[in-house]
Amino acid sequence: MFRYAIATGRAERDPSADLKGALAPVVVRHHPAITDPKGIGELLRAIHAYRGQPITEAALKLAPLVFVRPGELRKAEWSEVDLVNGEWRIPAHKMKLPEQHIVPLAKQAIAILRELEPVTGLGRYVFPCMRGEDRPMSENALTAALRRMGYSGDQMTWHGFRSLASTQLNEQGFEPDWIEAQLAHAERNDIRAAYNYAKYLPQRRKMMQAWADYLDGLRLGPSVLRRTA
Repeated sequence: MFRYAIATGRAERDPSADLKGALAPVVVRHHPAITDPKGIGELLRAIHAYRGQPITEAALKLAPLVFVRPGELRKAEWSEVDLVNGEWRIPAHKMKLPEQHIVPLAKQAIAILRELEPVTGLGRYVFPCMRGEDRPMSENALTAALRRMGYSGDQMTWHGFRSLASTQLNEQGFEPDWIEAQLAHAERNDIRAAYNYAKYLPQRRKMMQAWADYLDGLRLGPSVLRRTA
């Protein structure tokens, strides 16, 4: 803009050059995550061996199966969950997206929620705060559990379950569009975003069940069975 102004006689110099180095560079945050199969298996075994509050135990077990954002998981409400049809529909206002986000629930995820239902099912939140059922689980609940299991902040974070799933699903040959849709990454095209909330839903159902079965294999089996695309 300033070069145009100089060329047309509207300015004598480009003052933007004076700002060079004045602004701090944007720091991209990377959430530490375990992404190798051996490490994932060890993490899953640690999660299933963890003994704490039943609500925390359930949230820990569910996190790798659904790999939603931390806030979406801890603020999950029973009214959003359909255990009969195996779906969790997160409202648009929670997602900051034009439409709701559908999370297909594998049979393993449904089993975890059914076991938790007698404990918290009469309340609003799936994972309520231990200090008051009218509030969701605190932001630090699962982080603290990971630390008690021996995982430092440089090894694994709550948000890292998303990176874990994304890395492995891509390596296993699942369609990138399915993975991106399941991660609920914002659609750059606003018009397409308006009707994309259910896009690839049949494929994502199969992918989520295959993912849960794969995690079971890592946790229980001595070898890793890789899915062929």
